[in-house]
Amino acid sequence: MSFDDEPGHVGGDPGRGDDRFSTLGGTRQTRTRMPETTGDVYGGGRRPQRTSRSLVMVVGVVVLLVAAIAFANRGGDGSATTPDNAAKPGAAESTAATGTKPVPGKQGGIASGFAQTEQGAQSAASNYAVVLGSTGMFKKDSRHRIVDSTYTSEAADGLKGPQDGAYSADFLKKLGLDAEGNPPQGNTFVSRTIPVGTKVVSYSADSAKIAVWYTGLIGMSGPGSTDPVRTTWKTWTFDLKWSSNDWKIATDSQVDGPAPVPGDVAASSADVISKAVEEYGGFTYAR
Repeated sequence: MSFDDEPGHVGGDPGRGDDRFSTLGGTRQTRTRMPETTGDVYGGGRRPQRTSRSLVMVVGVVVLLVAAIAFANRGGDGSATTPDNAAKPGAAESTAATGTKPVPGKQGGIASGFAQTEQGAQSAASNYAVVLGSTGMFKKDSRHRIVDSTYTSEAADGLKGPQDGAYSADFLKKLGLDAEGNPPQGNTFVSRTIPVGTKVVSYSADSAKIAVWYTGLIGMSGPGSTDPVRTTWKTWTFDLKWSSNDWKIATDSQVDGPAPVPGDVAASSADVISKAVEEYGGFTYAR
């Protein structure tokens, strides 16, 4: 995931997703579709170049882990052509339904099989932001599965080892989790990213650079928690490569904002937040 005060797929700094998480004019907007069950997973630059494996590894690890460290260190507070109705890079576009489903299905709960089009690249970036900002990133087995499913094989091979070291028992303890990434009994660990819109920075048949503007939730909900669930706002930029008949992440980066003025809605209790997280499922995001 996933947050706002400190340095940093999970999707931000080594661990949590605090900082995971423009102006609308000149930005494409994203349409949400296909609500799903609570069983699914919800929510760590430049155009891809010939960078060395070590560089890819370093950049990827920094991006995927920036948010979590920020939160933990707070101190306890098909066709290769572009669709006819697609706007040019940087131009705003209507969110009216296109009638095109984002993907034909999923593999292991992770959306896959995106179209080799501009729309498909935007849908891929949005859905990858969600899964890389999820609680699954805090457990080794699910983290490896997520990274293998969303990154190119080369990038994934360079990320998993350093990530395992970053998600150490000591680090997880700072987040209120045990060495396996589980919260204390009676508590709910929350880490989600919610895309607000996407922008095409560049696009070709075999590569795309997509920026995803999103808000996020991160924190521990339950008795005695010193890190209540908070919101954050981020822009996550993905350099995607067409690989193995799907869009995969080659490199990615994040920056803060744009962030709106906080609303005047009173914060809910820990019990209400925990119940909401259990009852409300995630979405598959489509352009």
